[in-house]
Amino acid sequence: MILVTGGTGFIGKALIRHLVENGYPVRTLIRPSRRSPDLPRGVPVEVALSSLGDARGLRAAMVGVDVVYHLAGGEWRGAQADLMQTDIQGAKAVIEAASDAGVRRIFYISHLGADRGSAYPVLKAKGIAEDFIRKSGLNHTIIRSAIVYGPNDGLTTGLARLMQALPFVYLSPGDGRTLLQPLWVEDLATCLVWALDDPQLHNRTVEIGGPEYLSFRQIVELVMETTRAQRIPVVVGPPYLRGLTVFLESIFPRLPISVFWLDYLAVNRTCALDTIPRVFNLIPSRMSQRLAYLRGLNWRFALWQTIFKRR
Repeated sequence: MILVTGGTGFIGKALIRHLVENGYPVRTLIRPSRRSPDLPRGVPVEVALSSLGDARGLRAAMVGVDVVYHLAGGEWRGAQADLMQTDIQGAKAVIEAASDAGVRRIFYISHLGADRGSAYPVLKAKGIAEDFIRKSGLNHTIIRSAIVYGPNDGLTTGLARLMQALPFVYLSPGDGRTLLQPLWVEDLATCLVWALDDPQLHNRTVEIGGPEYLSFRQIVELVMETTRAQRIPVVVGPPYLRGLTVFLESIFPRLPISVFWLDYLAVNRTCALDTIPRVFNLIPSRMSQRLAYLRGLNWRFALWQTIFKRR
């Protein structure tokens, strides 16, 4: 049995689908909520109801589990996120429950640039969680991923929605030259599944990304071309844009941008281009080939639906 935390998230749903398609039995951890869980549709998956802070619930979720994919994190909540509780203490709780249950292996999805000494809160939290995993004694694989894109992501989908929020212009953090290495979510899910059968990835940390370096401005241009929404870039200093974002997040908790998103754009987030072909024997997709999901949607309606969606 494989347990996936964060299975209702953007990456988690893709991973669960790939695992089930490859014949693996999957259980996902769902935190208690008044809302119906957003599970992948048409995919048979067991559900364990527990928060990361519920030690008894986690132990019950680990019964019969051989492998854990720990994807759960709090950054999607933006300024309201409690990274200490969700990302750091949550990872520690999952590790302890997995150790007690005799889990054979744990996968952790981290970010490029993760470092416990980082000045950026999310990268600091990821770095601390990585250290917990390395010191746990569990057979582990840590995947530091470049920014991931796909349907309902925070990058391309968020950009498409924001372009509808402002007519004629879009607000660019800095000059837009920050280099990213966008990774198609289906390629990431494929790597995570294939890693199960690769003993060379035991107790290793691997940095992966897409097949090209793209500046933030180039990514914006690809999204504009795909959605046919031409906008003029207006450069805003990151500190001013951060302040505006924090203010807007306090009013609209589901705004498709967050302070952590701005942190990720603060410096280049890249790794070696050949890691996925060399380690996983997979040629990752170029971004321009995978943006069809952005076409033909009412992005203005999608923006307001997201902002005012019940929490």
